[in-house]
Amino acid sequence: MDYGRYVMYVMDKFVGGVGLRRGRTNINTLHAGDALDFWRVLYANKEEGRLLLFAEMKVPGEAWLEIKITNNELVQTASFRPLGLLGRMYWYSLIPAHGVIFGGMLKKLAKEKNRVLELKK
Repeated sequence: MDYGRYVMYVMDKFVGGVGLRRGRTNINTLHAGDALDFWRVLYANKEEGRLLLFAEMKVPGEAWLEIKITNNELVQTASFRPLGLLGRMYWYSLIPAHGVIFGGMLKKLAKEKNRVLELKK
């Protein structure tokens, strides 16, 4: 487990959230309704190259993560609807951590894509 995921796991468990205990419903496919660590899959369409996740971790607000491929470019968008001042403070305090976490996620996705392409050769 990488450091960023571990920190999120510990923070979520501390406040009574689901943490990473659920893992992944299916290792090969994703469908709407599936659990993916502390995310719930809202939309997954391989042909469209789009994945939309909803955070089920304990946060002062609601969080979504969208990953899509547009014009052969991977786009990752994190959205957060804060609940009051505490929600805003939470989101802004995590900006540095999110840069590391989401940047690492993109690097891993690109590395996995390259690995899969090499296997297909």
